[in-house]
Amino acid sequence: MTQTIASASISTTKGRVLLIEDDDQLASLLARVLRTAEYQVDILESGESMPAGTKLSTYDVVLTDVHLAGKITGHEILKKVRETNPTMPVILMTAYADIEGAMGAVSQGAYDYLAKPIEPNELKRMLSEAIGRRRLSESKKPQADAREAQAVEAQIVGSAPAMIEVYKTVAQVAPTTASVLIVGESGTGKELVARAIHAKSPRANKPFVAVNCAALPESILESELFGHEKGAFTGAAAAKRGLFEEATGGTLFLDEVGDISAKMQVQLLRVLQENEIRRVGGTETIKVDVRVVAATNRDLKQDVADGRFREDLYFRLQVVTVRVPPLRERKQDIKLLVHHFLAKHADRLKRQVPRVANDTLESLESYAFPGNVRELSHIVERAMLLAREGAITTADLPKEIGPTNGKSGGNGASGLAEDWPTLATLDRRYIDRVLARTGGNKTRAAEVLGIDRRTLNRMFARERAAARASQKE
Repeated sequence: MTQTIASASISTTKGRVLLIEDDDQLASLLARVLRTAEYQVDILESGESMPAGTKLSTYDVVLTDVHLAGKITGHEILKKVRETNPTMPVILMTAYADIEGAMGAVSQGAYDYLAKPIEPNELKRMLSEAIGRRRLSESKKPQADAREAQAVEAQIVGSAPAMIEVYKTVAQVAPTTASVLIVGESGTGKELVARAIHAKSPRANKPFVAVNCAALPESILESELFGHEKGAFTGAAAAKRGLFEEATGGTLFLDEVGDISAKMQVQLLRVLQENEIRRVGGTETIKVDVRVVAATNRDLKQDVADGRFREDLYFRLQVVTVRVPPLRERKQDIKLLVHHFLAKHADRLKRQVPRVANDTLESLESYAFPGNVRELSHIVERAMLLAREGAITTADLPKEIGPTNGKSGGNGASGLAEDWPTLATLDRRYIDRVLARTGGNKTRAAEVLGIDRRTLNRMFARERAAARASQKE
């Protein structure tokens, strides 16, 4: 390391940061960025022991990489800090973002979780917030349930930034009793997120009950949710407990809640307000203790504006909202998902896990996946059944996916020109992706790209000039 923790003595009013990062170049860069922002930064040199007790308490926040050279990891540092300084914010950094890291770190007490490459403004924002919160309240925060996650959590796969946000939100909201609304397109895995919330909650050893509200007519859904008394309707030969009663002490997952009728909206609102139900045909109310997690692929805010969905119910359901991104927004997760589904289906079908050709993965990554993760699961299962010689190739994929352009072009010069992008085109595609990640902020994009804002503006100016010249021709 370039500096030990004993050598820094810069005074500051913003806070003191202990930085643990074994990449000297990155450590120096982060320290320079934070010192410019008026933080005092001490870098823990490789081989130095973690400060403890009174010495550690002189810091306002610990910023550490997860994967460090040597035996200790960022998670172990987190554990040591939490044992001796439970109110000390710890922010973890990693280039290997995954569910175990994101959810595990937050649930074990980490303040937050940053995926590399580190965006300077986001880092400064997070530090400022963490230090501000600690100074506001020095009382010990309740630590989230650190029990082993149930197997269902492993089914949520992905390391894309949008998924990391999902993991963090799940870890933060799971230990509470708040109602959660999960939004996302069909096939994105909303029920898996609901199950993860249940699995990380104090209700984990109680029932998780799921119902698809869109799949049942109103009369049947009412009976399913609230139960019925004997003789309530034709065929009701005996009294029946509803799903709210079945889920007592646990979680009730209402899938496609946006499709329920106006009458059911009123009844559901009453349950959420009063924590009691009345069976169909019954006269007595029954108290229920159930956490409601709902999901929808509809735009409920628009439905409220259109008068199709009750505003008071909407606000009751979305105390916390979790947005599950479509697969087209997390293409970098496709490879992880493919191998996950290969293992899952191979176990169920009692087959060996086949190899997957690189061009097959490229074809999958270039596909739009209108059916999202569910569609990918079906495609992988189909490919396994069609695969020969223990390998999946593009021939095993549906025709609408097919080979990538780069694999299907001709051998002549014209084929190469059509099928392979130029270096300038690749550069522009990468810049566009960075701009998309930064919300169109050119200053932030330039920082990620490692160039200054003026250089980025000159690149766009050259493109505009070339485009005008092409139009004149």
